[in-house]
Amino acid sequence: MAQKRTRRRFLKMVGEGAVASLAGSSIIFGQKAYANEHDNSELIEKKSFELGLASYTLREFNLEDTLTMTKRLGLKYIALKSMHLPLDSSAEQIREVVEKIQQAGLKLYGGSVIYMNKEAEVHRAFDYAKAAGMKVIIGVPKPELLSLVNEKVQQYDIKVALHNHGPTDRIYPTPESAYERIKDLDKRIGLCNDIGHTMRAGVDPSISVERFAQRLLDVHMKDVTAADKSGRDVEVGRGVIDIPRFLRTLKRIGYTGVVSFEYEKDAKDPLAGLAESVGYVRGVLAAI
Repeated sequence: MAQKRTRRRFLKMVGEGAVASLAGSSIIFGQKAYANEHDNSELIEKKSFELGLASYTLREFNLEDTLTMTKRLGLKYIALKSMHLPLDSSAEQIREVVEKIQQAGLKLYGGSVIYMNKEAEVHRAFDYAKAAGMKVIIGVPKPELLSLVNEKVQQYDIKVALHNHGPTDRIYPTPESAYERIKDLDKRIGLCNDIGHTMRAGVDPSISVERFAQRLLDVHMKDVTAADKSGRDVEVGRGVIDIPRFLRTLKRIGYTGVVSFEYEKDAKDPLAGLAESVGYVRGVLAAI
């Protein structure tokens, strides 16, 4: 009976999280919140990481609609993909976008995902990030450019989080493959663990983030249908990733960065699935 009550309570809180996400209410993060509306004595501990959005999720929408939906979901942090802030933007164009983000009450924390295949693209990425006030570049630099990336990190004091892209990626399929290339470089060069691609590569994301905790700079939150290259994106909580275990692991290792939702399903109509995903994560966090 006790187990049934615990499960009922968990499912209730997950449901409440989904409703709150669509309503634009941030019921957990950045404050203490009551775990049970009928028991004011039980408080939820303030979490050490924040929830955000990788704007690639809303790649079919313009910047204004992207900011509106992000705010509606109660997410405070955003990392912009180039369709929302082109990499060749002028300083004035970047300034205008940053002002729009600030007016929406959001925080632009990073650029995601930025490919760097030439030296000029490394220089451009850092100038772009600096002009926008970004704290981290979620990127895919070619291995032969990592020494230059190392120099730029030291020059600009902007972090670079290497993004893994799963079993079809010949360079960075897993966080481990990226770590092996950066382990001797400046510690401001670390990892963006895309847990969907990590799982598709046959690696448990919970084990991965714990193993490379000291270099974990960003997380892309998603879920997939299978732990191999056939896995497709699905609403968080409906796939094969053990999301409660993953979130408990992030808490245990003391992760203090952003967990950004990168919901790739339903590109033209993503809001319902994205809200479900955000709500599920909030519900799990409340339950644990």
